[in-house]
Amino acid sequence: MIRILHLSKAFNGQVVLEDISLEIQKGEILVILGESGTGKSVLLKHMIGLLKPDQGEIYMDSQNITRLSEKDLLKMRKNMGYLFQEGALFDFMNVFENIAFPLREHTRLDRGMIRRKVLDILKVIGLEGVEKKYPSELSGGMKKRVALARAIILDSKILFCDEPTSGLDPIRSRDISDLIRDVSRRLHCTTVVTSHDIQNSFRIADRLALLQKGRIVALGAPQELRNSTDLFIKEFIG
Repeated sequence: MIRILHLSKAFNGQVVLEDISLEIQKGEILVILGESGTGKSVLLKHMIGLLKPDQGEIYMDSQNITRLSEKDLLKMRKNMGYLFQEGALFDFMNVFENIAFPLREHTRLDRGMIRRKVLDILKVIGLEGVEKKYPSELSGGMKKRVALARAIILDSKILFCDEPTSGLDPIRSRDISDLIRDVSRRLHCTTVVTSHDIQNSFRIADRLALLQKGRIVALGAPQELRNSTDLFIKEFIG
């Protein structure tokens, strides 16, 4: 479980997150929605420990990560996968090397086991046979799939996805959203997604949190938000 208690954050006097409290259940897919600049990515970075709150606490199970040293945060992140908005693949590495990178950095697996794990995960994401290609040879959707494979290669218990459909056409957006949902179910991991993609968010989420001006103004299952009579919620989700 991820538990956020009264979290606030400001940059140069401008409040970005204000008194955020949220519980994310083990194994659920939570999508954080909101307009640009509402603090979605900032909230995600707090959960990973990349930012420290001005006020409030974040617990991963019973551990308060806001008080961890950088060394302990690095240990904790081995149980997390992070899908960056732009994929963040290494241009000088081919697909195989990109996906294998976390295994080489954080495990003592031999070359044969690393190869098997990488080829297995390529099957899961539907990209068999592309392991020798470089990022420059891949489409936007393929890059996102490779980045997702790298994010989960350590059998992550928690998966964070920052705007995973950004820059993709509607078909590829649906494909990557479905893949995130399927991978989350397969690994039984807790998944937190930030997005402004209303349609796909409602398709894959167990629950949605809607941010407005740094505050959570709605939290619930997709149907609960659809049934809301709040004018902002109705306007936002269309």
